[in-house]
Amino acid sequence: MSSCLLSQPDTPATPIQRALRTTVARDVDEHAHNLTDWEQRYDQITCGSFEGVLQEWQSDGLQIFREASSRAVRQSCQVWPDAYWFGIEARTTGMRINGRQVGEDVVMTRPGACEFELVTPDAHEIYGIVVQRDALQASAARLGCQPDWQRLGQAELLKVDHGGLEDCRQQIAALLAMAGQASGAHAALQLRQEAVLVALLAMLDEGEIEAEAGASFLRRRRIVNDAREFAMAHQDSPVTVPMLCEAVHVSRRTLQYCFEDVLGMSPMSYLRSLRLNGVRRALCHGDGRQAVGSIGDIAAAWGFANFSQFSCDYKKLFGQTPSAMLQARTRH
Repeated sequence: MSSCLLSQPDTPATPIQRALRTTVARDVDEHAHNLTDWEQRYDQITCGSFEGVLQEWQSDGLQIFREASSRAVRQSCQVWPDAYWFGIEARTTGMRINGRQVGEDVVMTRPGACEFELVTPDAHEIYGIVVQRDALQASAARLGCQPDWQRLGQAELLKVDHGGLEDCRQQIAALLAMAGQASGAHAALQLRQEAVLVALLAMLDEGEIEAEAGASFLRRRRIVNDAREFAMAHQDSPVTVPMLCEAVHVSRRTLQYCFEDVLGMSPMSYLRSLRLNGVRRALCHGDGRQAVGSIGDIAAAWGFANFSQFSCDYKKLFGQTPSAMLQARTRH
């Protein structure tokens, strides 16, 4: 993955205390933009109609949410600067962060202003906590917790106590449930917020930061990233496996193994879904490469020479033909 990005704003929009915000999206791109103050791009990678649900609650320097999605998604994510993100699956499903599988009793984490990649399976649900760095450190000092802040800022995975993880899940669910009630009092929500932070800090204080990915895995991840960049740089023409192998200087077997290990799918399946998502994005609202135009022109711009095959693949992935999707967008 890329290093910290410097083009983002220095500070997030200041969140204020508010009631629970719930959004439902039937478009993967719309769902990606529903989370406040994140930079995200989602690509749907398994077949069928998409539905995403987001429940989000914020107060000063703190964001707590539950996100559910019906289809497997590859996500490029970035949290606002000077913050930490912590991700907790509602149940362990084998999702990946930066290519690494998330196991039992594991919390994901990344610092703000750094891009990271998530790959989630079908029917996935995750809880998220984003907290301003100074606020988290102040809370830790007040509670006598002493996480290794330097290592935490570089970590991806934390191995934590099972009971502590369950407690944190329950505290988040309780806060979101209370925030969704019209009668939810400010003082009670503040207590629930404090309970979430206490549960989180208890895990950080007692948990173990998992070792960084080894050199062999980093090489496989680099090969996948290089192959993706090559395909996107040549997105207006069909890219074959031999072309990818030549571009990244590996054998067909090595390329296949790298993609399956890092993304859980074959190179061509992934790259086909990447291109189909690019077409869908362009049909909806343009994506910087191609303004909204005829379906055939946009498909050709993304390297689909056979329109009939493209239309079939598009309907299989998204559950509707490109023309039906474009008509629905136009009506909307």
